[in-house]
Amino acid sequence: MTASAVSFFGVKKTYKRPRLLGAEYHTAVKDLSFEIQAGEITGLLGLNGAGKTTIMKLITGLLFPTAGQVRVFGRPPADGAAKARVGFLPELPYFPPQMKPAAALAYYGRLSGLSGAELSLAVESAMRKTGLEPHAGRRVSEFSKGMLQRLGLAQTLLHKPDLLVLDEPVSGLDPLAIHDIRALLAGLNSEGRAIFLSSHSISEVEKLTSSVLIMVRGALAATVTRAQWESAPGGLETIFVEAVK
Repeated sequence: MTASAVSFFGVKKTYKRPRLLGAEYHTAVKDLSFEIQAGEITGLLGLNGAGKTTIMKLITGLLFPTAGQVRVFGRPPADGAAKARVGFLPELPYFPPQMKPAAALAYYGRLSGLSGAELSLAVESAMRKTGLEPHAGRRVSEFSKGMLQRLGLAQTLLHKPDLLVLDEPVSGLDPLAIHDIRALLAGLNSEGRAIFLSSHSISEVEKLTSSVLIMVRGALAATVTRAQWESAPGGLETIFVEAVK
């Protein structure tokens, strides 16, 4: 039986927004239960405000559930042993513009606890895997959106995580950059890494993933396998549209 990289058990997340007279409460996800299998690529689809980014922040320990439990490889996401096995790419990764890629990666590598020869090897490996080596002499300020995404992916790989959590990894990229990122993610998955990615591009999710979670207003509307969307008229897009209506 395949082990679970991520498990949600009845998870609820409510945000409290202070107001002049009292407070306003917004529930971003509710009664959410699902599993992400180790070694597989799982997609996350939903309209804006469906709770996708909240789910990713719960997995990475940036947020804590209001109710229920989140487990990453069997541990709470804030546990150091869980964090060490996760690499996170936010939708808009930031790197100091004056830095060159190796220096930026070394900085984040040190934040992950790497140092010395181990850090140097990690930076070299991450740059090679993401195709950054030919651009080693350029500053981050000169990078295109596609190159910044490569650098963001390189940063997620430094500590050799078993799970990559990617928030809109191909957002705003041109077709060639999307092709390159897709090939890169497929290669990383072939090494045994689990990948959990959100995207507004249903066609990209179809190409990359083995299963997809569809979120509607904070609730899980459907879990769809590749076999299901490949046998459905209209594919995953039709299933998604019907789920979010």
